[in-house]
Amino acid sequence: MLHFMSDYMDGCHPEVLERLCQTNAELLPGYGTDPHSLRACDLVRQACGLGGEADVFLLAGGTQTNVIAIDALLAPWEGVVAASSGHVSLHEAGAVEFTGRKVLELPQREGKIGAGQLAAFLEARFGDENREHMVYPGLVYLSWPTEWGTLYAKEELAALREVCTRFGLRLYVDGARLACGLACGDLALPELARLCDAFSLGGTKQGCLFGEALVFPQGAPAHFANHIKRHAGLLAKGRAAGVQFEALLEADGAGDCLYWRIGRHAAAMARLLRERLAALGVTFAVDSPTNQIFPVFEDAALERLSGRVSWSFWEKPDASHTVVRLATSWATRQEDVEALASLVGEVLGQGPAARQGGRP
Repeated sequence: MLHFMSDYMDGCHPEVLERLCQTNAELLPGYGTDPHSLRACDLVRQACGLGGEADVFLLAGGTQTNVIAIDALLAPWEGVVAASSGHVSLHEAGAVEFTGRKVLELPQREGKIGAGQLAAFLEARFGDENREHMVYPGLVYLSWPTEWGTLYAKEELAALREVCTRFGLRLYVDGARLACGLACGDLALPELARLCDAFSLGGTKQGCLFGEALVFPQGAPAHFANHIKRHAGLLAKGRAAGVQFEALLEADGAGDCLYWRIGRHAAAMARLLRERLAALGVTFAVDSPTNQIFPVFEDAALERLSGRVSWSFWEKPDASHTVVRLATSWATRQEDVEALASLVGEVLGQGPAARQGGRP
């Protein structure tokens, strides 16, 4: 079986696991007050080009991080604006709504919303004479990369920031796959930090067993630690997250770190896979530059691949075709990519077995 279903199927990167083992016998205080967690938060600030005014919190998972951050940033009468394909809209089982915060969906294009589209929505909403009977937009949620593997360019994100500022909304970026986005886009991490009111720096999908770093560049809302506890998000053994982020973000002799290397590797493997599949005539639902790609297959071809390749179902563009997601990770090997391309070639009648008349 070739596994391309998601980018968090493996345990954790060997360097992260080694660090967990090395520190396992240390007796440390809890709740993120240990020296590894404190240093990890400092490393996050340094990577983001932020000073002591920034607050960083280490949490367990992406959905938890989104819910805790969004709930804290919104007033009771406010909701969150997101693309209809956004993670909080579609794949978090109503977790944000469970806090009483309505998700206000906007139509997406390749996973993104535009500044003009957002401005038009806000003008109409705030100009509605019945607005006192409606949920007020209070925050814009973006995924970077998006759920379609696409990226907001620096100019696009800056335009969205300007709209948020003009209408008094906060901007929150879900960076569950941030390392891969930074490896592929035109945006540097300090630039992202300057444009956001809050964002996450993902670890779960980038080499950790679990863990997300939540960053407030200008400081967190008041009593945010209590807010985390009320949402059952405070880790007693906070060290487990701290040690992992410490391992990810420590610079090596060349000034590089594991976090960036993981992002570059996953992106490179996805780029190779796109090239191999495109050479076989496979088309893609979107032109996604990151580690998630979305090939379109005839259902009959998918049936022949079933049981030999794992993928994520994405959508049905018509009755006889399916869009699937293939995701690469820190653990994806070039031989895995080549094996998948060879198998697809055979299924599509372009491989050695097909040329010999055999069933792949």
